[in-house]
Amino acid sequence: MGLDNVAVQWPATGRFYDPVAPAEFVDFAELAEKPETEAPTAALAGHIARTGTVRATAYTEVVDLLLGLSGVLYATEAAEEDEDPVIDPDGCAWIAGGLEKFVDGHGKHGVVVTFDTVAELLKGALADARLADQQLRWLDQRLDALRDDSGGAPQWSFPLSEFGVLARFYRRCADRGFAVYAES
Repeated sequence: MGLDNVAVQWPATGRFYDPVAPAEFVDFAELAEKPETEAPTAALAGHIARTGTVRATAYTEVVDLLLGLSGVLYATEAAEEDEDPVIDPDGCAWIAGGLEKFVDGHGKHGVVVTFDTVAELLKGALADARLADQQLRWLDQRLDALRDDSGGAPQWSFPLSEFGVLARFYRRCADRGFAVYAES
């Protein structure tokens, strides 16, 4: 089983969250149907258009690294506070903003997102930071933690456009006042 991020109505009605109708994401199908759209991007956009859901398992490590927290798409912070694994609309805006900045900044590193391109982008972004040495040490620790026992890097290979669709999903939720329920 994996992690799904399901768009839901905010706030909950009673004890439950009502799913958002997939019609709220129907325009994602247009991207999925374009012949020039890479297959993984088309598959993600098509799934969102049909279900209002992101199958988030594949993105969890990358998103956690980009946003500097653990369990972002699992809504672990919300789970501790509220007992519900829900990302509220403000949290969706934060995730969308981080992903949008990543997509914009990654362009000079190419159109394929890999462990190496993410590391290069993040190191470049931190190099001029106020506490650069401290932040770069923190980043190196995070990157090392993602490597396997033999020091091999994760085998990430995503079209950059896939992260554009992911950002668009969370932005849509934020803009329309939806939350995201983390269902595993």
